[in-house]
Amino acid sequence: MPTEHVDVLVVGAGLSGIGAACHLEKDRPGTSYLVLESRAALGGTWDLFRYPGIRSDSDMFTLGYSFRPWDEAKSIADGPAIRRYIEETAREYGVTDNIRYHHRVLSAEWSTPNSRWTVTAERTDTGQTVRLTCSWLSVCSGYYRYDEGFRPRFEGEERFRGELVHPQHWPEDLDITGKKVVVIGSGATAVTLVPNLAEQAEHVTMLQRTPSYVMSLPSRDPLAQWLRAKLPARAAYPIVRWKNVLTSTALYQLSRRRPAMVRKLIRRLTEKQLPAGFAVSTHFNPPYDPWDQRLCLVPDGDLFRALRQGRASIATDRIRTFTEDGIELESGEHLAADVVVTATGLNLLPAGGMTLAVDGEPVELPETVSYKGMMLSGVPNFAMVIGYTNASWTLKADLVNGYVVRLLDHMDAHGYVSATPVAPPEGADAPFLDLAAGYVQRSLAGLPKQGGRAPWRLHQNYLRDVALMRRGSLEDEGMTFQPRALAGAVAERTMA
Repeated sequence: MPTEHVDVLVVGAGLSGIGAACHLEKDRPGTSYLVLESRAALGGTWDLFRYPGIRSDSDMFTLGYSFRPWDEAKSIADGPAIRRYIEETAREYGVTDNIRYHHRVLSAEWSTPNSRWTVTAERTDTGQTVRLTCSWLSVCSGYYRYDEGFRPRFEGEERFRGELVHPQHWPEDLDITGKKVVVIGSGATAVTLVPNLAEQAEHVTMLQRTPSYVMSLPSRDPLAQWLRAKLPARAAYPIVRWKNVLTSTALYQLSRRRPAMVRKLIRRLTEKQLPAGFAVSTHFNPPYDPWDQRLCLVPDGDLFRALRQGRASIATDRIRTFTEDGIELESGEHLAADVVVTATGLNLLPAGGMTLAVDGEPVELPETVSYKGMMLSGVPNFAMVIGYTNASWTLKADLVNGYVVRLLDHMDAHGYVSATPVAPPEGADAPFLDLAAGYVQRSLAGLPKQGGRAPWRLHQNYLRDVALMRRGSLEDEGMTFQPRALAGAVAERTMA
């Protein structure tokens, strides 16, 4: 049978992938496309993670799509609500029928003579190998492994008689009622789990090696509630969205320029929500500046409330060894535990783990240079959607998916069959992600590089990127195009 061909192939049916498909539906009607998803359902992160209290750590006015207003009451939303939002968006824009589940992409090979990708996927339900071709390939699979979280080995853990659980693989039948629980970690997952588990457990201890900056936000946006009573949803939504964009951007920029000021501000806000005498300097005093790692947001101060009520506590220490009934710390303290949750982070997996090749030559990601934070030097007709690390993921994903549409329109208008970024002449050695988080630092060696200037430098600034991605020139020193006539000549020479 002939290999099936589509104009655009999207890998991943999470927030980014469904967003990419919606952009094609609304801005390029008639474009043929498919969305390949390795799992049995759409939603990506928001379908995979099922641990108690799973929620966004960005407000839904920015984590939601620019083209479809978030209309639920809570702006800090739980996982099921986000998954429902993605499902409803896919249905509303006619994307659902173009999703193929159980398709895990293994490899993609570009042919310059044919001006197309040949993509090989494995059916995760049958083991069958499937091949498709496409003119453009957009990888929207995020940047971490779906099948395995980061899980360090702990001394003596085999002696522990209780249950060890990783949040990425939460057992549906786990009952923590009346039990002592220790959550290892201090990031977004840990600060989400602790107050939610504390509602049923006898006691929950957050065991952290290094504190994080934790800020409380109202789960319902007061401005959004007021505007919704006065204006139609489509008029209120962009106002709240831009208010939140400007607020988060201002906080980030202030953190980078005046870190001591922001540190003091966060500390004052933290102290107000904790009981008198709480060891703030021990448990909420990170050794790094604000936004060297992501800030942890807690809706309505739920973590602080659990600490005030005594249902939860924090231990800042290192693990010496697990025991039969808990964890012994280097300080000599023993934490009794029936259940230990290892909220120890993620493993990065760029491009969903697929291999890439161009005209028979393997593409080594660390040897490429990122172009506008979305394409790779030497790789034609390919986008890799990576969201912001200092703001809502979807803000960047929306810009990238919109840029792909602009680029495809530009190529059609000028008779181009391929668009290929080139590396800067002076070279590039900056890290792809400028974040000190452990999951990033562990994986930088396997990621592309960044240049020292645009268009090879990612701004991590939505205001600047809006101008660059929505209105900036599509033809610059970082991009080369191949006309259709030249592609035909290459194909003829290859056949000869």
